[in-house]
Amino acid sequence: MNLAQLVQQADSVFVLPESVTRLKACIDDESSSIDDVAEIISFDPTLTSQLLKIANSALYNFTSPIETITKAIQVIGTRATYDLALSYGISHTLKTVETTIIDIDRFWEQSVSCALLAKHLAEKKRIRESERFFVTGLLHNIGELAMIKVAPDMAKRCLNTDKDTSSIYLQKEVMGFTYCDYSAELIKDWGLPPSIYRPIATLLETDLSQLDTHALIVKQAYLLAQDNVNADINVGYPPVGPALLAALKLTEDDAEEALDETNMQLISVIQLFNPSAFNIF
Repeated sequence: MNLAQLVQQADSVFVLPESVTRLKACIDDESSSIDDVAEIISFDPTLTSQLLKIANSALYNFTSPIETITKAIQVIGTRATYDLALSYGISHTLKTVETTIIDIDRFWEQSVSCALLAKHLAEKKRIRESERFFVTGLLHNIGELAMIKVAPDMAKRCLNTDKDTSSIYLQKEVMGFTYCDYSAELIKDWGLPPSIYRPIATLLETDLSQLDTHALIVKQAYLLAQDNVNADINVGYPPVGPALLAALKLTEDDAEEALDETNMQLISVIQLFNPSAFNIF
């Protein structure tokens, strides 16, 4: 089964919540207002609750509580609200994935760590709409969860790593592509913008001159998150540490600062996106 077929198969298994697809259509409509966006969200109590939790979380640290969706949209921004709603929607959609195949808590810890690091580094570089980096980091490996659902035997074979056999090598050997490739194609198929799926598609690119700042930031966040959460796993990514930091005009101290700050946020933010947290609804 090739990549296109697996993307098509995932389409039949994973369907985004209706409120998220309606929200995308609304935001894409230039005539829509904040009230239109707020109304769509408000008709979904679970989405409303989750977005208010996100707005009041360590992700933002606002000095006063955000108590309404309209206020959340005003202070976070319409596009950021959609990006975060989409993150919730995808996480919620994938909550039925069989968790006996992988350590799902570690999966989300690595994903959220990457997301927080990407957002932090984007803010460090004074790039606007840092939530877009958060979403990119959060979804960078979503293809692994999809593969567990649509082709569990292949997913299991990709886990047989050791000191001589890396996960990237196994993914290419078993599937013919990597989870990054699958994630990018799924995200593109779901209608998300290139600013989210392109950095994921080039996440394993070692020629840094081929990458823009967005892709470099996500790559740096990915490598830091791997060391932070999965240092014991042979990923098989060639070392590019100093060169990558230099390309971003960052230092080792900047990387340490990013890890220190995001690790303080990690536990509380994981609760917002790990699907096991949705069992209360």
